[in-house]
Amino acid sequence: MGLISKFMALIPLLLLLVSNATADATSGVFDITKFGAKPNADVTQALADAWKEACASATPSKVLVPKGTYQLEESRLKGPCKSPIELLVEGTLQASPTDTEGDGLLVMEYVDHLTLAGTGVFDGQGKAGWEKNDCHVKKECKKLPMNLKFNFITNSIVKDITSLDSKNFHINVLAGKNLTFDHLKITAPEHSPNTDGIHLGDSEDVYILNTVIATGDDCISVGYTNRKITISDVTCGPGHGISIGSLGKYKTEKEVVGVTVKKCKLIGTTNGVRIKSWPDSVVSYPASDMHFEDIEMDNVANPIIIDQEYCPWNQCNRKVPSTIKISKVSFKNIRGTSSTPVAVKLVCSKSHPCEDVEIADIDLTYSGKEGPIVSECANVKPTVSGKQNPPICAKPAPPETTPSTD
Repeated sequence: MGLISKFMALIPLLLLLVSNATADATSGVFDITKFGAKPNADVTQALADAWKEACASATPSKVLVPKGTYQLEESRLKGPCKSPIELLVEGTLQASPTDTEGDGLLVMEYVDHLTLAGTGVFDGQGKAGWEKNDCHVKKECKKLPMNLKFNFITNSIVKDITSLDSKNFHINVLAGKNLTFDHLKITAPEHSPNTDGIHLGDSEDVYILNTVIATGDDCISVGYTNRKITISDVTCGPGHGISIGSLGKYKTEKEVVGVTVKKCKLIGTTNGVRIKSWPDSVVSYPASDMHFEDIEMDNVANPIIIDQEYCPWNQCNRKVPSTIKISKVSFKNIRGTSSTPVAVKLVCSKSHPCEDVEIADIDLTYSGKEGPIVSECANVKPTVSGKQNPPICAKPAPPETTPSTD
């Protein structure tokens, strides 16, 4: 009777546990702690199990990472899912500080109508990766893991999260379509190599909005085979600026069409707004309809650049012109301070000169000791209007004598 009595006493508790689990499932919330996740422990399997059940739900679902700090090995969350799905991250997901293998901390693939949101942090603990980075001495260097990778994600939004100290790119987007990044915070030390904030490739209709990026490489890099990209209200710095490119390095590349960068502020960056392509390109295609407007520069080196002789660490033959054809470009209402006397540098390809370049209302100042503020141009005849400070294309660009390093 004693055992029976004890069992009967447990029935209400068991019923309560079942009820709670059922309530979570019926409400569409899949909390990883209900799948065995505990703070300060590895939650890779718990996250995978919660995702699997949520992805199979016939109604909209939410995977919840509650407040707390959790360890995560490389996690791949795949679709397609049966209905819209949200990953709500309120805690911190930490990579191993010593793991420098794999693609990324979190890789999300083949999901339609995804929301990744929350006040949480993806912490790449990148110091060990930065110490192993050898891309400055090797043209084909080891690829270190990123914080977040989005492959073939469509009709989706990523908002409010923080990416911290990635070992490589913070966020990489491959073949995304109708994808929005809104109100993100991306942070890594100024010296951390290859820690691009957001890198886009093979994507269309991507929006990057209301985001603060401080990193060791490009705040945003728009790579090849992209169309209809909008970047607005982004604060960038430290870092290497907001770039289109580099273009022309790989045979699989295709055209870049339709990039708008507007209402952004750059602070103490090593470049401002930039289009860059490799000389001695292995492929030829157009890069067109690219517009930069309403940009504020605060102590920025090289605020406005087209560089078709981009050759970091002398990893190319600068004597062979780029075959990327740049056209339909505008720089409008760009103001602030330059940390270098050359504030506008438009160096286009000798074999494929830039066409339809418009420069309007440029008001940049330089207060250093290296001479007056100037612009330099080669193989381009821009249309100029409004304020010109410095005078646009007043002198030709000198031959490149020092290698690019970023």
